[in-house]
Amino acid sequence: MKPNRSRFRFVDYSVTSHVATIRLNRPERRNALDIEMRRELSEAAQNAVDDSEVRAIVLTGSGGHFCAGGDIKDMQAGERLDAEAGRLRMKAAHTGIKAFFGTDKPVIAAVDGYAYGGGFGLALIADIVVATPAARFCMSFMKVGLVPDCGALYTLARSVGLHRAKALMLSARELDAQTGVDWGFVHELVSPADLLSHAQAMAGALAGGSAAAIALTKQALNQSHVTGFAAMLDMEATAQGIAFSSDFHRDAISDFVARRPGRFVWPDSPPASSPASP
Repeated sequence: MKPNRSRFRFVDYSVTSHVATIRLNRPERRNALDIEMRRELSEAAQNAVDDSEVRAIVLTGSGGHFCAGGDIKDMQAGERLDAEAGRLRMKAAHTGIKAFFGTDKPVIAAVDGYAYGGGFGLALIADIVVATPAARFCMSFMKVGLVPDCGALYTLARSVGLHRAKALMLSARELDAQTGVDWGFVHELVSPADLLSHAQAMAGALAGGSAAAIALTKQALNQSHVTGFAAMLDMEATAQGIAFSSDFHRDAISDFVARRPGRFVWPDSPPASSPASP
């Protein structure tokens, strides 16, 4: 497939082999989000979700950092917001977050350096997080008297448990990448040189998998915290019935019986390098 590339002012967007790569590109500010960058990110997310050629999404940052959260200098330069104006500003930023979270397509966050504040929340919106040993995660909102955003009030407790989430949000404590692995919100660590290519290889494997099975699995898991066991069993049965009827399943079974190479192959993990300061 011929690569499809476009660039906003602060976000790079490209599609290659059914994988959309969205790269935050404001390295001089460690990819901190101002109003314009949030708008561009939302538009890029919607582009990836709406494009029928895209089957998987990679979200990353440039310049050795993922995203340092909201742009503090931008907040200082702007006028003081009343409560309603602040609420409306945040709701305007929800389009991209909802697009990433709600899409049936798998989303992989490739994190190097800082994932602070809203950047941490943005990483948690992804289905899989892969990081370098230099990655640092922090719910830094209390340092500036704000409430966690970018979906973090929903995602963090589901990732690390309620009391860990409360402690992280109330203390603004920084976590290193290995702790992210130990606590379960980082899938694996790889070297900075391999980060993007490995995330794209993972996305490529998912792009070549069963779209129905991936979508049904994501939909069910997103309901699992608010749905009883019996209802989840019913959902499981319905989803499996759909998956059983798919061409991908039938072809994969035929390949297995005929001892042909499998259609879904997860890429091997490259080694992680030694931790370094972001």
